[in-house]
Amino acid sequence: MMHLHLYIGNKRYSSWSMRPWLLLKVKDIPFVEHLSPFDHTTNHQHFWQFSPTKKVPVIKYTSDESEPDADAFVVWDSLAIMEFVADLYPNTSCWPADLMLRAQARAMANEMHSGFSDLRNECPMNMCRQASQIELSAAAQNDIKRVEQLWSDCLAQHGGPFLFGQFGIVDAMFAPVVNRLEVYDVPVNDSTQRYMHSIKSLPAWQAWDEAAQEEPWVCEEVEI
Repeated sequence: MMHLHLYIGNKRYSSWSMRPWLLLKVKDIPFVEHLSPFDHTTNHQHFWQFSPTKKVPVIKYTSDESEPDADAFVVWDSLAIMEFVADLYPNTSCWPADLMLRAQARAMANEMHSGFSDLRNECPMNMCRQASQIELSAAAQNDIKRVEQLWSDCLAQHGGPFLFGQFGIVDAMFAPVVNRLEVYDVPVNDSTQRYMHSIKSLPAWQAWDEAAQEEPWVCEEVEI
Protein backbone atom coordinates (compact mmCIF):
# COMPACT_ATOMS: atom_id res chain seq x y z
CA MET A 1 0.00 0.00 0.00
CA MET A 2 1.29 3.45 -0.95
CA HIS A 3 1.10 6.43 1.39
CA LEU A 4 0.90 10.18 0.88
CA HIS A 5 2.99 12.44 3.10
CA LEU A 6 2.05 16.13 2.93
CA TYR A 7 4.59 18.67 4.18
CA ILE A 8 3.05 22.02 5.12
CA GLY A 9 3.90 25.28 6.85
CA ASN A 10 2.06 27.16 9.58
CA LYS A 11 -1.70 26.78 9.34
CA ARG A 12 -2.05 30.37 10.49
CA TYR A 13 -0.32 31.76 7.40
CA SER A 14 0.42 29.17 4.72
CA SER A 15 -2.23 29.62 2.04
CA TRP A 16 -0.40 27.33 -0.38
CA SER A 17 -0.28 24.57 2.25
CA MET A 18 -3.98 24.98 2.97
CA ARG A 19 -5.04 24.22 -0.59
CA PRO A 20 -4.00 20.55 -0.98
CA TRP A 21 -4.64 19.87 2.72
CA LEU A 22 -8.28 20.94 2.33
CA LEU A 23 -8.73 18.89 -0.83
CA LEU A 24 -7.35 15.74 0.78
CA LYS A 25 -9.52 16.22 3.86
CA VAL A 26 -12.74 17.03 2.01
CA LYS A 27 -12.25 14.10 -0.37
CA ASP A 28 -11.42 11.80 2.57
CA ILE A 29 -8.10 10.78 1.04
CA PRO A 30 -5.71 9.42 3.70
CA PHE A 31 -2.36 11.14 4.19
CA VAL A 32 0.28 11.75 6.83
CA GLU A 33 0.72 15.40 7.80
CA HIS A 34 4.16 16.87 8.46
CA LEU A 35 3.98 20.45 9.74
CA SER A 36 7.22 22.41 9.64
CA PRO A 37 6.95 25.95 11.04
CA PHE A 38 8.31 28.96 9.17
CA ASP A 39 11.61 30.36 10.37
CA HIS A 40 12.17 33.79 8.85
CA THR A 41 15.42 34.26 10.80
CA THR A 42 17.08 31.53 8.69
CA ASN A 43 14.95 32.07 5.58
CA HIS A 44 13.37 28.65 6.22
CA GLN A 45 16.63 26.76 5.65
CA HIS A 46 15.15 23.63 7.28
CA PHE A 47 12.71 23.30 4.38
CA TRP A 48 15.61 21.95 2.30
CA GLN A 49 15.32 18.76 4.36
CA PHE A 50 12.13 17.76 2.53
CA SER A 51 11.52 20.28 -0.27
CA PRO A 52 13.46 20.54 -3.56
CA THR A 53 12.45 24.22 -3.80
CA LYS A 54 12.73 25.15 -0.09
CA LYS A 55 9.01 25.92 -0.21
CA VAL A 56 5.83 24.33 1.08
CA PRO A 57 3.76 22.37 0.36
CA VAL A 58 5.41 19.18 -0.84
CA ILE A 59 3.87 15.74 -1.13
CA LYS A 60 5.81 12.49 -1.05
CA TYR A 61 4.46 9.17 -2.30
CA THR A 62 5.98 6.14 -0.61
CA SER A 63 5.31 2.55 0.35
CA ASP A 64 6.22 3.29 3.96
CA GLU A 65 3.90 5.09 6.39
CA SER A 66 6.89 6.23 8.42
CA GLU A 67 9.14 9.16 7.43
CA PRO A 68 9.83 8.93 3.65
CA ASP A 69 13.38 8.18 2.59
CA ALA A 70 15.42 9.74 -0.20
CA ASP A 71 13.84 7.46 -2.80
CA ALA A 72 10.28 8.70 -2.20
CA PHE A 73 8.45 10.17 -5.19
CA VAL A 74 8.16 13.94 -4.68
CA VAL A 75 5.68 16.47 -6.08
CA TRP A 76 5.95 20.17 -5.21
CA ASP A 77 3.65 23.14 -5.88
CA SER A 78 0.06 23.21 -4.61
CA LEU A 79 -1.69 22.86 -7.95
CA ALA A 80 0.64 20.12 -9.19
CA ILE A 81 0.04 18.23 -5.94
CA MET A 82 -3.72 18.42 -6.39
CA GLU A 83 -3.45 17.33 -10.02
CA PHE A 84 -1.42 14.35 -8.84
CA VAL A 85 -4.05 13.52 -6.22
CA ALA A 86 -6.79 13.80 -8.85
CA ASP A 87 -4.94 11.28 -11.02
CA LEU A 88 -4.33 8.94 -8.09
CA TYR A 89 -7.99 9.08 -7.05
CA PRO A 90 -9.99 9.58 -10.28
CA ASN A 91 -13.32 8.76 -8.62
CA THR A 92 -13.19 11.62 -6.12
CA SER A 93 -14.39 14.30 -8.56
CA CYS A 94 -11.53 16.70 -7.97
CA TRP A 95 -12.38 18.24 -11.34
CA PRO A 96 -15.78 18.44 -13.08
CA ALA A 97 -16.50 15.38 -15.22
CA ASP A 98 -17.63 17.40 -18.24
CA LEU A 99 -14.77 18.31 -20.59
CA MET A 100 -15.83 21.94 -21.07
CA LEU A 101 -16.48 22.52 -17.38
CA ARG A 102 -13.19 20.88 -16.48
CA ALA A 103 -11.37 23.26 -18.81
CA GLN A 104 -13.22 26.20 -17.24
CA ALA A 105 -12.33 25.04 -13.72
CA ARG A 106 -8.69 24.56 -14.70
CA ALA A 107 -8.55 28.04 -16.21
CA MET A 108 -9.89 29.50 -12.96
CA ALA A 109 -7.50 27.45 -10.82
CA ASN A 110 -4.56 28.57 -12.94
CA GLU A 111 -5.69 32.18 -12.80
CA MET A 112 -5.67 31.95 -8.99
CA HIS A 113 -2.29 30.21 -9.11
CA SER A 114 -0.57 32.89 -11.17
CA GLY A 115 -2.71 35.98 -10.62
CA PHE A 116 -4.26 38.24 -7.98
CA SER A 117 -0.79 39.23 -6.79
CA ASP A 118 -1.90 42.59 -5.40
CA LEU A 119 -4.61 41.03 -3.26
CA ARG A 120 -2.22 38.33 -2.05
CA ASN A 121 0.58 40.78 -1.24
CA GLU A 122 -1.57 43.37 0.50
CA CYS A 123 -3.77 40.90 2.36
CA PRO A 124 -1.68 37.85 3.36
CA MET A 125 -3.64 34.95 4.78
CA ASN A 126 -3.85 35.04 8.56
CA MET A 127 -6.33 32.70 10.21
CA CYS A 128 -5.90 34.44 13.59
CA ARG A 129 -6.15 38.08 12.56
CA GLN A 130 -8.86 40.14 14.21
CA ALA A 131 -11.06 41.38 11.39
CA SER A 132 -10.40 44.98 10.45
CA GLN A 133 -10.11 46.96 7.27
CA ILE A 134 -6.92 48.25 5.69
CA GLU A 135 -6.47 50.66 2.82
CA LEU A 136 -6.28 48.68 -0.39
CA SER A 137 -4.73 49.78 -3.65
CA ALA A 138 -6.87 50.11 -6.77
CA ALA A 139 -5.10 47.04 -8.15
CA ALA A 140 -6.06 44.93 -5.11
CA GLN A 141 -9.64 46.18 -5.35
CA ASN A 142 -9.70 45.13 -9.00
CA ASP A 143 -8.46 41.67 -7.95
CA ILE A 144 -11.37 41.42 -5.53
CA LYS A 145 -13.86 42.47 -8.20
CA ARG A 146 -12.48 39.80 -10.52
CA VAL A 147 -12.74 37.13 -7.81
CA GLU A 148 -16.33 38.08 -7.02
CA GLN A 149 -17.28 38.00 -10.69
CA LEU A 150 -15.75 34.56 -11.18
CA TRP A 151 -17.52 33.22 -8.10
CA SER A 152 -20.92 34.73 -8.88
CA ASP A 153 -20.84 33.50 -12.49
CA CYS A 154 -19.99 29.94 -11.43
CA LEU A 155 -22.49 29.84 -8.60
CA ALA A 156 -25.25 31.14 -10.88
CA GLN A 157 -24.32 28.65 -13.60
CA HIS A 158 -23.94 25.56 -11.40
CA GLY A 159 -26.21 26.30 -8.45
CA GLY A 160 -23.61 26.04 -5.68
CA PRO A 161 -22.90 25.52 -2.92
CA PHE A 162 -19.41 25.31 -4.44
CA LEU A 163 -18.14 26.76 -7.68
CA PHE A 164 -18.95 23.73 -9.83
CA GLY A 165 -21.56 22.18 -7.55
CA GLN A 166 -19.41 19.98 -5.34
CA PHE A 167 -16.09 20.87 -3.74
CA GLY A 168 -13.12 20.42 -6.02
CA ILE A 169 -9.64 21.67 -6.80
CA VAL A 170 -10.88 25.06 -7.97
CA ASP A 171 -12.55 25.64 -4.57
CA ALA A 172 -9.37 24.60 -2.78
CA MET A 173 -7.42 27.10 -4.87
CA PHE A 174 -9.73 29.96 -3.89
CA ALA A 175 -10.24 28.93 -0.25
CA PRO A 176 -7.51 31.20 1.19
CA VAL A 177 -9.24 34.17 -0.44
CA VAL A 178 -12.20 33.45 1.85
CA ASN A 179 -9.95 34.12 4.83
CA ARG A 180 -8.52 37.24 3.23
CA LEU A 181 -11.94 38.72 2.54
CA GLU A 182 -13.04 37.95 6.08
CA VAL A 183 -10.09 39.09 8.18
CA TYR A 184 -9.52 42.28 6.19
CA ASP A 185 -13.24 42.99 6.47
CA VAL A 186 -13.70 43.48 2.74
CA PRO A 187 -17.25 44.51 1.72
CA VAL A 188 -18.63 41.79 -0.56
CA ASN A 189 -21.91 41.00 -2.27
CA ASP A 190 -24.51 38.47 -1.11
CA SER A 191 -23.35 35.77 -3.52
CA THR A 192 -19.79 36.03 -2.20
CA GLN A 193 -21.02 35.88 1.39
CA ARG A 194 -22.95 32.69 0.69
CA TYR A 195 -19.94 31.06 -0.94
CA MET A 196 -17.70 32.10 1.93
CA HIS A 197 -20.19 30.55 4.34
CA SER A 198 -20.14 27.29 2.35
CA ILE A 199 -16.36 27.09 2.52
CA LYS A 200 -16.22 28.00 6.22
CA SER A 201 -18.89 25.40 7.02
CA LEU A 202 -16.69 22.57 5.79
CA PRO A 203 -15.46 20.40 8.69
CA ALA A 204 -12.04 20.43 7.02
CA TRP A 205 -11.93 24.24 7.07
CA GLN A 206 -12.98 24.27 10.71
CA ALA A 207 -10.32 21.70 11.62
CA TRP A 208 -7.63 23.78 9.89
CA ASP A 209 -8.87 26.92 11.62
CA GLU A 210 -8.92 25.30 15.06
CA ALA A 211 -5.37 24.04 14.59
CA ALA A 212 -4.25 27.49 13.43
CA GLN A 213 -5.71 29.11 16.54
CA GLU A 214 -3.69 26.75 18.72
CA GLU A 215 -0.34 27.33 17.02
CA PRO A 216 2.26 29.02 19.23
CA TRP A 217 4.17 30.64 16.36
CA VAL A 218 3.63 34.27 15.37
CA CYS A 219 5.56 35.62 12.39
CA GLU A 220 5.72 39.37 12.79
CA GLU A 221 7.02 39.64 9.23
CA VAL A 222 3.60 38.79 7.81
CA GLU A 223 1.37 40.32 10.46
CA ILE A 224 -0.58 43.37 9.26
